[in-house]
Amino acid sequence: MYRLTGLLLGVAMAFPITAHSQETIELTVASSHPLAIPWVGMIKSHFMAETDRILAEKGNYKIAWNEAFGGSLYKANATLTSVQEGVTDIGWVFSFLEGAKLPLSQASTYTPFATANPPVQLQVTWDLLDSNEAFKKEWEQYNLRVLGLTGTDSYDIYTKKPIKGLSDLNGMKLSAPGVLGSWLRGTGANAVDGSLPTFYTDIQTGVSDGVLSLALGVLPAKLYEVAPYITRVRIGTAFSGAIAINGDSWDGLPEEVQQAMIQAGKFYTDAHGKDLLERHEAAFAKMVELGAGQNPPVTISELPAGDRQKWVDNLPDIAGEWAAEAEARGLPSKAFLKAYMDGLRAKGEKPARDWDKAL
Repeated sequence: MYRLTGLLLGVAMAFPITAHSQETIELTVASSHPLAIPWVGMIKSHFMAETDRILAEKGNYKIAWNEAFGGSLYKANATLTSVQEGVTDIGWVFSFLEGAKLPLSQASTYTPFATANPPVQLQVTWDLLDSNEAFKKEWEQYNLRVLGLTGTDSYDIYTKKPIKGLSDLNGMKLSAPGVLGSWLRGTGANAVDGSLPTFYTDIQTGVSDGVLSLALGVLPAKLYEVAPYITRVRIGTAFSGAIAINGDSWDGLPEEVQQAMIQAGKFYTDAHGKDLLERHEAAFAKMVELGAGQNPPVTISELPAGDRQKWVDNLPDIAGEWAAEAEARGLPSKAFLKAYMDGLRAKGEKPARDWDKAL
């Protein structure tokens, strides 16, 4: 007995057992929008959770997430600078509101009626981020490393009063985020700048008569309560931003953690695209259900096909104007626009207007 114990003790002394040590890394993740907004909620349920899952497989690292969602650190007008300056390590950068700093990122926002397929739109954008140096530099020059992409489901009109045709938009004030206000040009409606966190109050207080927005944002924001008339226009989807990490924070991470985040970012983007596509129609049904008892109740109508085509045709060449302005700043915007439109067509999309043909 004692002899065996002594033998084991000797072995233990000769070959000491090294305890496995797991390193905990503290990171702040933030957003100007609340978790109730689907693509923000998926930062936690998909990007963060998948990063945790991948790291747990080896057990070398664990992230202690400091969550600051819902505008607790910064508002929608400071998403880029807050990540750039390290106010947060990781955050959702709302590219719609950063037209001056992220000009190439606006290509999809100046090409309405081009696609209503979020997974395709996001994949084309990823391909460009991988292959186009100017696009990649556009983000990296602000000390940002893109981890995942966000897009929109298709845009429609939500108003206080019913819309029977395109002419009813004339003179109306419609809230729209950033550059998306340009989609209203030629309709007679006036764009009021804003974002999902401000839309409800803007409509309620008369700042606007309704919104140009997307079903998966309108539903959790409950905009149907103040804008119960939904007019389906199917204007299309757009690239809206990215989950990005501060460059200094990124450089300080172990390679294993970086690789986990890269994989989690792709996982998030794919899941987000599918979610946009699958839940878009269901969101309309849910709004009708939830708004059935209010006065007036939520009602949905289609903009007549002829009026929709008139909207497409009456839009000025907003893509050409954007490209020309960006070219004047030394950016390869015309080539980028063509690459974006070619990417959509290569994946089977049939834009209602070929915005690159007039270049």
